[in-house]
Amino acid sequence: MIAGTFPADPQPVNTGPVNSGLTAIAVRPDKGMIPGLNARRAKLCAMRGYTTMAASTRPRPAAPPPDDVLVLEDFLPYRLAVLATIVSHGFARLYSERFGVSIPEWRVIAMLGQHGTLTSKEIGEQTHMHKTMVSRAVTDLDRHGMLSRLPNRADKREVFLSLTDNGRRIYAEIVPLARDYAARLTADLSRSDRATFDRIIATLRDRSDVVFAPERKEPNG
Repeated sequence: MIAGTFPADPQPVNTGPVNSGLTAIAVRPDKGMIPGLNARRAKLCAMRGYTTMAASTRPRPAAPPPDDVLVLEDFLPYRLAVLATIVSHGFARLYSERFGVSIPEWRVIAMLGQHGTLTSKEIGEQTHMHKTMVSRAVTDLDRHGMLSRLPNRADKREVFLSLTDNGRRIYAEIVPLARDYAARLTADLSRSDRATFDRIIATLRDRSDVVFAPERKEPNG
């Protein structure tokens, strides 16, 4: 509202108390506008015939970014990666100090605890860990007596891996921690929310296989 645009001789109106967390504007046709008032001054102006109204101090929403700018915090792959890192490291704190096991080592233990015997290649394919990371985890677990190696007679380039008694003991102790961590993590989700979440994960997984599948080369001629 701007001074000089008001009808003549309006009745003064008091719009009521002004929230102390907001600034206020006071208006009177013959006096103009007084912006930026605190609650006390707005009340005094109202007593003198001004119309007072609250004005929010919240900043205006930011303009949308230009087309050539990516807002990383809104980028789905980034959000999923950050969430995975937070959740994974949160669980790692429960077992790393107690058992001296790293995240890659735990994944190897978990795969062998679930499937019994696997090769390093199979573990890498299931966990999507790079073969170098798998190899380093296997070497460290072997050095600490948590897994054993059995040569593959059909292919001398690979070995079959399985947990030792010590490895199975550690696996058995971590499993309840994992289940409890997952339960606490999803405690605020309803059964319907969890079903929807599982469906979304499965859909994104399937779509990832389609989007990132290597293009098949057309035969020549």
